[in-house]
Amino acid sequence: MPTPPDEIWDAIRGELRKETPDFQFHIWLDPLELAAIRGTTVYVRAPEHIRTSVAERYLPLLRRAAAAGFDQHALVEVVGADWEPPADDRAPDAAQGDANGFGAVGADRPRQRLNPRYTFEQFVIGEGNRFAHAASLAVAELPAHSYNPLFLHGSPGIGKTHLLHAIGNYVDRFGSGLQVRYATIEEFTSEFVEAVRKNSTADFKQRFRGSDVVLIDDVQFLAGRDRTREEFFHTFNSLLDGGRQLVMTSDRAPEDIPGLEARLIERFQSGLVVELETPELPVRMAILAKRARVDNVEVGADVLEEIARRVTTSVRALEGALIRVVAYASMRDEPPTPALARHVLRRLGEDTAPDSCGLVEILDAAAQEFGVDRDALLARDRRPTVAAARQVAMYLARELTEHSLPEIGRGIGGRNHTTVLHAVNRIGAALRTDEDVRTAVDNLRRRLGHPSS
Repeated sequence: MPTPPDEIWDAIRGELRKETPDFQFHIWLDPLELAAIRGTTVYVRAPEHIRTSVAERYLPLLRRAAAAGFDQHALVEVVGADWEPPADDRAPDAAQGDANGFGAVGADRPRQRLNPRYTFEQFVIGEGNRFAHAASLAVAELPAHSYNPLFLHGSPGIGKTHLLHAIGNYVDRFGSGLQVRYATIEEFTSEFVEAVRKNSTADFKQRFRGSDVVLIDDVQFLAGRDRTREEFFHTFNSLLDGGRQLVMTSDRAPEDIPGLEARLIERFQSGLVVELETPELPVRMAILAKRARVDNVEVGADVLEEIARRVTTSVRALEGALIRVVAYASMRDEPPTPALARHVLRRLGEDTAPDSCGLVEILDAAAQEFGVDRDALLARDRRPTVAAARQVAMYLARELTEHSLPEIGRGIGGRNHTTVLHAVNRIGAALRTDEDVRTAVDNLRRRLGHPSS
C-alpha cells in the first residue's frame, strides 16, 4: 500500500528537523507546505516573503531531506503561495499513489520516533532534576537491572520527555542491539484500537511486550480509557515478568492521576518514582546557553539572563522564547539585545516579569530628560526638541510596556498607530548611529528602572 502524501511530508519535515537548528527551522522551514507530488518531484509551497531565501539557501537541504524521507532520486521545487498544479498533478491520495510514483515509498518503511537532539549530553542538570537524570542514566546503562519501572513526573515542559528520549537514544547507541519502543499513551491507545479493529492484537502485543526497553510518555491520559488501561495493565505485567525495562512519564504522581485504579497505582509505585522540579534561574540560563551553543547562535549573556528572568514556566517555553527572540532579531537584521527580548516576549505574552513603569512615568521622564513641558508632548507642538522627546517616549513605551501601538498613540496626545510606528522605527535606527539619541534613551531607561541594554 502506498504511503499517503501527508506522511511523506511528515517524514521530510522530520529529516529537516534533524539537520537544522531550531531557530532556523522555525524561521525558514516550518512555514513550508506540501503543494503537490508528481512522480519523484516534491513541490513545496513557501510564503512569498521567504520564498527566494528558501530557494537560495535551503534547496540542497530540502533535496537531501526528500531523498531520505521519500525517494533517493527525489527532486524538490519551491513554488509560491498562489501556485496551483494542473488538475492531474495535484497531490494524490493513497489510492493514486502507484500512478504518481509513490511505489518507491514502502508503507512499512520504519520511521525513527526518537528525537536525536534529546540526549544526556544535551540535558542541563540542576538541583531540581539531578536525581531524575541519574536514575535515567542508570536505566539506560543497565536496562531492567536498576530501577524498574522508572516513573518520572512533573509539570509540562521541564525535561521528562527529554530524559525519556535520552534513554532510548543511549540504548540504541550502546545497547548491543536491544530493541527500544517509544510511544505516547495516545499512540499506544490508537495502535491498540486499530489492532482490535483489524483483529491483529497479537502483532500489537508483540511490538510492545517483545521490546527490551519500552518508553511511554504522558500516562496521565490513561484516565477514562477502560480498555486501554486493561491492555496497559497486562503489558506492564508482561514486561516486568519478562525482565524488560519500562519507563513512564506523567504530569503528576501516580496517586494523583484521576480515574486510575489501585492496581495500576500500586504497580507504578513498585519501582522508582522521581519528580522533576521547575529549574531555577542559574539552570534556566545554563539551558539557554547550551541551546545557543548547539544551534550556533551568537547571543550575549545579558540577553540570556533577560529571557531567563522573564520566562520561568518551563524549559520548553524557555527554548521557544530564545527561538522567537533570535528569529525576530534576524528578520530585522539586528543583534539580539535585552531590550529586544523584552519587546518580543511582551508581544507574545511570554513575559512573566512585571512592568515597572507605564505611559505616565515614561512621559514624565522624557520631559525631564529633554527639558520640555510634559503637556507639550501631548500637544501638536512640532519644535525639534519636543518632537524628539515625544518619539523617544513612544519608542520606550513600545519597549517597556505591554501597550499596543494604538494604545500608545491614544496615550500620547491621541496620535494614530502609524505615527507611533514611525517613531519606533526612527528611534530604533538612530540608536545604531546617533550617540546623542543613544545617550538619551539609556538615561531614560535608568530613570525608569530598566538599565541600558
